Amino acid sequence: MTKNLLVVESDNDKYFIEALIGYLNLTDVEVGSPICNIDDFECLDGISHLKSRLIRLKSQLDKAEIDKLGIILDANKVGIHTRVKLINDSLRNICSDISLDSTNTLVTSAELDIQIACHIINVDGAGELETLMKVIKSKQSTYADCLDGWRKCLKENGKAIGDKHFDKFWVSIYHRYDNCKMNEGNADKNCRGETGIKKDVWNFEHPALNDLKHFLRLFGN
Repeated sequence: MTKNLLVVESDNDKYFIEALIGYLNLTDVEVGSPICNIDDFECLDGISHLKSRLIRLKSQLDKAEIDKLGIILDANKVGIHTRVKLINDSLRNICSDISLDSTNTLVTSAELDIQIACHIINVDGAGELETLMKVIKSKQSTYADCLDGWRKCLKENGKAIGDKHFDKFWVSIYHRYDNCKMNEGNADKNCRGETGIKKDVWNFEHPALNDLKHFLRLFGN
């Protein structure tokens, strides 16, 4: 049975994309196992494993088990163009007749008999999923927003926390304290991970999601 498969970086990416796919009511699209399968705070170089992930997929592609392949990465600091180049470099390990010139556009590989496209998650050309999640949050975020004061305190004391770590921490606090009860009895299950991300606390109609939704509709029926 053929399918349309999406490759993502982390578990949180998988949960969020699955929630958005459900919201869009798309069918015949699957989010595969993440490139990096450890905790997101440790998985800071997951994209370096894209090459090996694609090589492992090659047998499925050869058997025509996949019709369309989508690759979703974060822009981080390096930006969209650099990420697209990394994807093209990785794709050369499984086929030689394809090059993605832009995001959100399906390109056909005659060699693999498959269509491939990529999307780079970003806000104004940089950032990652958590950066986007901060923008589209739909509930009050007092606890998470107060982290700005904590970050300012760190800076005043000669310490620093990078945007990547900070945004992940912001989302974690938004889940745990802004959208869970303070005395939540099963906080580890209900206030983080898949359950936390798939809660109704994101505005899926936010225009910041327009490009990502366009990309996902390339794969759904």
